Amino acid sequence: MPRRRALLTGASLTVTLLAATGCQIQVPAAAPDGTSTAGAVRAGTSAVTRSGPLIVEPGAGFSPVYRLLGGARHSIDVTMYEFSDTTAEQDLAAAARRGVRVRVILDRRERSVNSGAYSYLGAHRVTVTWSSPDYRYTHQKTVIIDGATAVIMTANLTSRYYATSRDFMVIDTERADVSAITAVFDADFTGKAVRPGDGTDLVWSPTGSEDQLLGLINGATSSLRIYSEEMGDHAIENALVKAAERGVEVQVCPDFRSS
Repeated sequence: MPRRRALLTGASLTVTLLAATGCQIQVPAAAPDGTSTAGAVRAGTSAVTRSGPLIVEPGAGFSPVYRLLGGARHSIDVTMYEFSDTTAEQDLAAAARRGVRVRVILDRRERSVNSGAYSYLGAHRVTVTWSSPDYRYTHQKTVIIDGATAVIMTANLTSRYYATSRDFMVIDTERADVSAITAVFDADFTGKAVRPGDGTDLVWSPTGSEDQLLGLINGATSSLRIYSEEMGDHAIENALVKAAERGVEVQVCPDFRSS
């Protein structure tokens, strides 16, 4: 049965602008620019997770990613659900020209978006492949630089959305995390089966994400702050309601376009 692979990080549960009282979980609509109607923020690199810097979009821009691509010395491995960014394409091609090994996995079911990047990269010394048909979507968005730094993103490399989407990126240098992402990339790139390891600060779907998220929610004692483009998991929803009932401040900011 087709599955869906994604990589969840600490960036999935971060700040919101909304509040809940008692067991009433308030979910106001978001404004078209991606901020809450309760207030507006402009954020760049605004926090540090245990693994590394947390970059908040759209304020920060994608220059941190471009700089890492430009500074790669040995290898770049990219897994991307949607890829339509000419700057990133050219950076990867430039890296390949200077001798960096560049490999890219693109989601096969998003060919209408990804075909341009697939053709360009393949024509410029980049080894590019389509994702495995075993997955309904390869929803992962990661970039690994020199086997030592991983950029884990909620955003795709799709430039037309950069200015209007609230997204997060973690630049992770935790060895266990980067090793786990690299091991999965190597298997996915060659079409081999793999059971992802969780590393130190990351969780994989579909192997264990729901249990990990439920453990996080059930263990909360004071607050839960959640951004989620889509929410349709009854177990998660029930756990959030129970958390609110026991006095945890539960804050949820969904994407109004997915309602």
